Amino acid sequence: NRDNPLSNSAGTLKISGINLVLLNQSNISVWSTNLTGAMRSPVVAELLSNGNFVLKDSKTNGKGGLLWQSFDYPTDTLLPHMKLGLDLKTKNNRFLTSWKNSYDPSSGSLLYKLEMLGLPEFFMWRSGGLVFRSGPWDGFRFGGIPEMERWKFVNIVYNFTENKEEIAFTYRVTTPNVYARMMMNFDGFLQLSTWIPDTLEWNIVWQTSADSCDVYMSCTPNSYCDPNERPYCNCIKGFEPRSGALDNTYTECIRKTQLRCNGDGFFWLRNMKLPDTSGAIVDKRIGLKECEDRCIEDCNCTAFANTNVQDGGSGCVLWTSELADIRRFANAGQDLYVRLAAVDL
Repeated sequence: NRDNPLSNSAGTLKISGINLVLLNQSNISVWSTNLTGAMRSPVVAELLSNGNFVLKDSKTNGKGGLLWQSFDYPTDTLLPHMKLGLDLKTKNNRFLTSWKNSYDPSSGSLLYKLEMLGLPEFFMWRSGGLVFRSGPWDGFRFGGIPEMERWKFVNIVYNFTENKEEIAFTYRVTTPNVYARMMMNFDGFLQLSTWIPDTLEWNIVWQTSADSCDVYMSCTPNSYCDPNERPYCNCIKGFEPRSGALDNTYTECIRKTQLRCNGDGFFWLRNMKLPDTSGAIVDKRIGLKECEDRCIEDCNCTAFANTNVQDGGSGCVLWTSELADIRRFANAGQDLYVRLAAVDL
């Protein structure tokens, strides 16, 4: 009820039928779990040791007796074992929403949410505008967040599940008595912190980068961002600035030579955050060679890559439009194969 809070401390949380209900001082409901149906057994509410507040059938143990859980409705914080992403059975997409500011916990302008317009990726939105993209899961991590692999040094392991039941990210702490949280901060950073009992403070162990290359579309389509180069925006080989010089993030990159379909080839870009996959074609059953063949056969195909880099690579993602929001890493990223006219290879 963060957006419909009690006006004072006089309120009552109780079980009514099969629902949890929050009443104000006038005994008017301001929030409810809104469950429907009948329950023969008594219903109980319990705060579990992991922070999950659950409503369940008192006579049924395990998941079968679960009626509702707070972990399905995160606010700005993701605790260990919570899931971020889509429950395909209930269609509930669990996402983070920041506070409005440092003292107002009502819903703010920042969202961190799973989108499935191509390959599943997490997008950060500010007031409806896209500001950050995680990159798709590559089998080890999200392609735009290579620092995730260092979380193991603070005893945190993570997992991304994509099956018939859910598409979701979760994490857990491997050391007893260590507490962690992930927060969508109101100032624009997604932060992972661990609790320091000696100082009674949260210590930030990771946060989304303030690097200009991590800002969504920091460079125009068909260019890539490299923070180690000047200028940091560079047209992909085979493309050139429309104005003759790529001196800022607004200069458009256009093809030097238009594609002919027959006779085109591919330029190999290494260590890349893959382009935005919204609208991309995905087939996880095939490998890189068949992926290349499909791209050659489709005259609209502009690039291709593996979807998974484990065990030498597998899966196929094809782009049929401009390549947007690409960056180059020094020691991370994936291989991207961009279609060019033969004369530009």
